[in-house]
Amino acid sequence: MTIKLPTIAICAALLAPAAWAGNDPHWSYTGPTGAKHWAELDAGYKTCALGKHQSPIDIRTNKARRADLKPIGFAYAAAPATVVNNGHTVQVNLPAAGQIELDGVPYKLLQFHFHTPSEEKINGKAYPLVAHLVHQNAEGKLAVVAVLFKSGRENAALKPVFETLPGKAGESRELAAPLDVAALLPAQQSYWAFTGSLTTPPCSEDVRWQVLKTPVEVSPAQLAAFRQLYPMNARPVQPLNGRVVQAGR
Repeated sequence: MTIKLPTIAICAALLAPAAWAGNDPHWSYTGPTGAKHWAELDAGYKTCALGKHQSPIDIRTNKARRADLKPIGFAYAAAPATVVNNGHTVQVNLPAAGQIELDGVPYKLLQFHFHTPSEEKINGKAYPLVAHLVHQNAEGKLAVVAVLFKSGRENAALKPVFETLPGKAGESRELAAPLDVAALLPAQQSYWAFTGSLTTPPCSEDVRWQVLKTPVEVSPAQLAAFRQLYPMNARPVQPLNGRVVQAGR
């Protein structure tokens, strides 16, 4: 398959177990290296300020356009997983956990990671946590499925992950048993769809976003365990710039 070099770089950043230790400029979510300043830190980050299709966004449900969106073709399989603290979040790498299908095109699952609070907002409201499931097709294009979390019962699907959180940037741990990513999804899988970007530098665009409408539960203890490592790791919402958010039925 053909993958353009910029895409290779993006995916390397997405999968790197120790992105914090590379040659990329240091960035954070607050202060002098925070989200407002990402574009100033490196020429490769200019899209963070100049891009017109940036993520995350505030989804205003009364302005979303009703559309006959095809169901996401989830085809995940339980697979070995590595939990990585990459210095910006906790990321779960899954090299063989299956794929999704969007409009007949398969996208392989690469990894998922967390943000608190949720980066995307719904009618101005953020959820306590979101998981971004990152996929790539044969042409190197990326697609993200966002799963929102509300406070409630313990999330059994994520229990092995939250019990294995690496405490320091650069640390990684293998899960003892295969992880079933399908168990992370809500039963109702209607979604909002829009074109956006990566929510971290280099903020590359042309990413397909699918935000599942139905949140799943996470316990206060699980949320607290993640926030001990990352109390806040969410980029502020970005302007729509004329984009239309499609709402599935």
